[in-house]
Amino acid sequence: MTSQRILYVGGTGTISAASVRRSVALGHDVTVLNRGSGRRDLPEGVHELIADVRDAASVRAAVGDAEFDVVAEFLAFTPEHVRADLDQFADRCGQYVFISSASAYQKPPQRLPITESTPLRNPFWQYSRDKIACEDLLVAAYRERGIPITIVRPSHTYDERLIPTMGHWTDIARLRQGKPVVIHGDGTSLWTLTHSDDFAVAFTGLLGNPAAIGEAFTITGTHAPTWDQIYGWLADAAGVSDPEFVHVASEAIAAFAPDLGPGLLGDKAHSVVFDCAKVTALVPEFRTTITFDEGARRIVDHYDAHPDEQTFDEGLDATFDRMAAYARSAG
Repeated sequence: MTSQRILYVGGTGTISAASVRRSVALGHDVTVLNRGSGRRDLPEGVHELIADVRDAASVRAAVGDAEFDVVAEFLAFTPEHVRADLDQFADRCGQYVFISSASAYQKPPQRLPITESTPLRNPFWQYSRDKIACEDLLVAAYRERGIPITIVRPSHTYDERLIPTMGHWTDIARLRQGKPVVIHGDGTSLWTLTHSDDFAVAFTGLLGNPAAIGEAFTITGTHAPTWDQIYGWLADAAGVSDPEFVHVASEAIAAFAPDLGPGLLGDKAHSVVFDCAKVTALVPEFRTTITFDEGARRIVDHYDAHPDEQTFDEGLDATFDRMAAYARSAG
């Protein structure tokens, strides 16, 4: 395998950090561009460029005249961000890889499994609509100007620091306190979870791959437990043998906690199962190796070992109490 010069814009987030680690392990020449304030340490040998990615002059000063085989963009969320990238990198990289989102797929989905041909439409979540607009811009750049783009759509990707529930650490604290934990819907909808180490296998397999140019890929894996299973595994990992789960309609949760509404109604409230055959055809070693029963243990072990990261949200805790009381009175 030929070593590639890869620039990660980001590089210390949940999915980008895992991808950086794998790129280094594969022998690539890896550079990371960010503010220098990431929570995850960079592997030895990674070149770090410090810049404000929202300031074009700052990026130009940091990057200089360097050229890259791949620019992997993890911090672009609006078309303006992508336009700035194209101005900066279009003429100096062999492949521009944009991290979109599987939440861009049609919500609610008309059929499962979701594939790359599923329409992109999300009337509930602005984040998803912005990602769709970014994709539209990049597809046009490829068609009209031949810019070598690749689009990647992950769904809910986590590691030991990202708890994939509404309340994050607050949920685990409530479990251990014997308090009811709120789960949206009836707890039986299917939700695909992907560990970042598994994601990284597929992602890095697309970098520098000529068959990926001009294409979009779903990277999620095949692990789709129910939400009750997800919370149950967290309870088991937290040492709670008889957790109390309270089910509340997603619309009601959105009324109680408007900040949670878009992500629920625009994504998590719906069963999502994905067909990853397209990316597996190019990266046959990609598969789900870490299911959430193991992932939950890693999460709880990490937070128990790092109590300074145990952020308990008192406001959300009180809101969960009100939701639980509402559910009991309605039931």
